[in-house]
Amino acid sequence: MTTPTFTPRVFSGIQPSGGLTLGNYLGAIKRFVQMQEEGLPTVYCMVDLHAITVWQDPADLRHNTRELAAGFIASGISPEKSILINQSQVPEHAQLGWVFSCVARMGWMQRMTQFKDKAGKNTQNVSLGLFGYPALMAADILVYHATHVPVGEDQKQHLELTRDIATKFNHDYGVDFFPITEPVIEGAATRVMSLRDGSKKMSKSDPSDASRINMTDDADTIARKIRKAKTDPDALPSETEGLTERPEARNLVNIYAALSDQSVDQVLNEVGGQQFGSFKPLLAELAVAKLSPISTEMARLMSDPAEIDRILARGAEQAREITVPILEKTYEIMGMVR
Repeated sequence: MTTPTFTPRVFSGIQPSGGLTLGNYLGAIKRFVQMQEEGLPTVYCMVDLHAITVWQDPADLRHNTRELAAGFIASGISPEKSILINQSQVPEHAQLGWVFSCVARMGWMQRMTQFKDKAGKNTQNVSLGLFGYPALMAADILVYHATHVPVGEDQKQHLELTRDIATKFNHDYGVDFFPITEPVIEGAATRVMSLRDGSKKMSKSDPSDASRINMTDDADTIARKIRKAKTDPDALPSETEGLTERPEARNLVNIYAALSDQSVDQVLNEVGGQQFGSFKPLLAELAVAKLSPISTEMARLMSDPAEIDRILARGAEQAREITVPILEKTYEIMGMVR
């Protein structure tokens, strides 16, 4: 059997569960914008069906979906260059998700570390959706025949599952229909850590607002949080190895590197030997310059939610030009009467 050549296409998504942070921006959205500008077809998604694996207040879910869309657009994702959607407006995601829940194996799902982390000791009381959502995540990607997915390190296991599902479907039906998608994980700050504890990921669920930079924070708030970020008493090293046992220092240098489009080595070449009293003002100035325009534009976009809804509806129409034929062909391969 000849190996087909799939047209390159990028897909990725973020849950609209509220509170877009610097971690989302540097770990995902900034890379989304770069891939858009590289000329590949790009589809970016507010994965609202994933959000409901835990209960969502309907008004909050509507607000958070629009705010995430505003964050995407304000960061540079153009509805003219990329397809921008919320997942629930493109029903083929859920339909292919069911197909893949019949392809995936229970053992595969039980190995998912994110399920274990989220469910904890409460595995019998969480939703079936929380257990099975990696099959829907695979469908999100493969319903576009997406070949590349920019993700953070914590999502790499889900991409491996997507590849397993595509491989098993192709093998079971004797076809080369679904591509074996490649994760795209790169950049200095693919995993941004808490400003209060460099060993923990920056999270919107952290009770301390000082632990994160929100993409809705204004310039003064951004600068203040960086000035108060936890550090250690030593000067910054001149080489990357010097950050090994210094999680807070490593996090701030990573953030500076990612915001300035430099490597960590390049940053340390500039600031090695400086105390944090000198480095933090540089980081604060850079962060304000890069992030403050985004928060301002997000606020402007959120003042007209009807326009955001129009953009998402138009994106859904564009998306379905791709997803409907792929789902139809999937059903045909499986023997469904059309």
